[in-house]
Amino acid sequence: MRSVLLLLAVSAFGCSANPPPRWQEGGAPIVIAPARWDRPDDDSIQIHADGKVTEDGDLLFVLDRAGRVVDKDYEPVAILMPDGHVGGPDNVLLGRVGHANAAPPGSAAAWLAVMPNGQVVRFDDEGDRHDAGVWYGCEGPQKRTCTLVTHVLWVRNYMRNSRGGVSVGVGVMMTP
Repeated sequence: MRSVLLLLAVSAFGCSANPPPRWQEGGAPIVIAPARWDRPDDDSIQIHADGKVTEDGDLLFVLDRAGRVVDKDYEPVAILMPDGHVGGPDNVLLGRVGHANAAPPGSAAAWLAVMPNGQVVRFDDEGDRHDAGVWYGCEGPQKRTCTLVTHVLWVRNYMRNSRGGVSVGVGVMMTP
């Protein structure tokens, strides 16, 4: 069920759409300062002082201090609302982000947490914990920004991984 809701929510990333709600006035204020997420078996993610988020030097998206997220073409992707909801284009809910944890769309259970030492923990559907690297420079109010970046990346990656071609199934019908 979680996968279906997440797939519906992230489908808004793939096409031109109306900006998220409250786009003009902005969402929750966030602190933007340099930080780095060292991920196991993957390139590190950098948050730059100007709000640019990069992976191995390549621009992924840009944050502003009003909680807005735009893609590398500066098209609206998401906004962090004051109540923690993350709104996407066409008023699609993309989950919730707290100070140090985040939940995917349609779930009250967290799928990630940023621990006090910066460790990123991913929770699977059964609640088991998995190491997802360490954030450096994410102390105090900056931690929510790092949590938002992690959440946006995971929603984006889920969307990419869930896109597939047409599948065909064969079934057997039995009649009495």
